[in-house]
Amino acid sequence: MNKINLNQYQSHPYHLVDPSPWPILVSFSLLSLTTGAVMYLQGYPNGDLLLILGFTLTVTGMILWFRDIITEGTYQGHHTKQVQTGLIIGFVLFIISEIFAFFSVFWAFFYASLSPAIEIGGVWPPLGISALDPFSIPLLNTFLLLSSGAFITYGHHALIAGDRKGAIIGTLLTIILAVLFTGLQYVEYSEAGFTIADSVYGTVFFASTGLHGLHVIVGTIFIIVSFIRIINYHLTDTHHIGHEAGILYWHFVDVVWLFLFIAVYYWGGM
Repeated sequence: MNKINLNQYQSHPYHLVDPSPWPILVSFSLLSLTTGAVMYLQGYPNGDLLLILGFTLTVTGMILWFRDIITEGTYQGHHTKQVQTGLIIGFVLFIISEIFAFFSVFWAFFYASLSPAIEIGGVWPPLGISALDPFSIPLLNTFLLLSSGAFITYGHHALIAGDRKGAIIGTLLTIILAVLFTGLQYVEYSEAGFTIADSVYGTVFFASTGLHGLHVIVGTIFIIVSFIRIINYHLTDTHHIGHEAGILYWHFVDVVWLFLFIAVYYWGGM
């Protein structure tokens, strides 16, 4: 007896997702990743191996999961207008959760800096801490990140206008600037005269800028995937929901960096 595919006869515009092994794989991979990270930081044996295993499985699961999503939207036509609306709403909610994550870090920063404890000398930055010059690498990184936001917007509008060359150039320049930003932040960390263990200043500095740096890396991967899909003719002027999500994420990263530059580097380092 032939198996009937009910999706062929559905009377609604929504996508009923087929059973997939990737969500359960990613969930256990993330559990291994976080457990390995804690074990490694606490000096437990084999914590580094569990960390590497969890990271490898997480990346593998995400690649396979996203591959299926791209197939569903690009080749199978499951991403109708209603499905795209749901995806955008879900991504906006994700951005909101990210806002609250950074809100907690900024809360810790202002709590410690507006009323410095006597244990750190009652001043901010604490005694013995030489803050980084905000008008050196941080200012250059600000220029790079804001320029990347302009280029990704240019590429987006070029894609909508059917200008394939403009879309490719704008997206490629964004990737280059993002990689330069990450490289300069690595140089900044290498030359810093304090570490994450140097009082509350070092903790909130590396927690805030490091969390942002992680988001820059994720956003860069996001845009690289979009760039590859543009090259392969996956994205059109009317169907590029994944690219728009990546652009939204990148603008969020831009805005957070402005707050970091003004609060942590400029005001917090004076």
